[in-house]
Amino acid sequence: MSEFKNVTVVCEANVYFGGKVSSRTVIFEDGSKKTLGFMLAGEYSFDTGAAEIMELIGGSMDVKLPGSDVWKTVEAGESFEVPANSKFDLVVTGFADYCCAYIDA
Repeated sequence: MSEFKNVTVVCEANVYFGGKVSSRTVIFEDGSKKTLGFMLAGEYSFDTGAAEIMELIGGSMDVKLPGSDVWKTVEAGESFEVPANSKFDLVVTGFADYCCAYIDA
């Protein structure tokens, strides 16, 4: 999906890792949320509350999902799922433009 209609955007950015990762929260009419974000080159670890689907819009990243020792490269147009209440690791060598959907149980 390249655009969202009839949404509310939270103006204040979510900023992590000294500004190398930032995102904005988008709230849909049904109350569901997504974040649109951008990551500069770096190594990152994230904790999840809700399950997530992360879709890469541009760039690429290497991902190590919970319970795995294997790194997987994810390119623009691809996505991956992260379970709720877990931790995952990312390595971005260039940039990563992403959309993250949060899944309520």
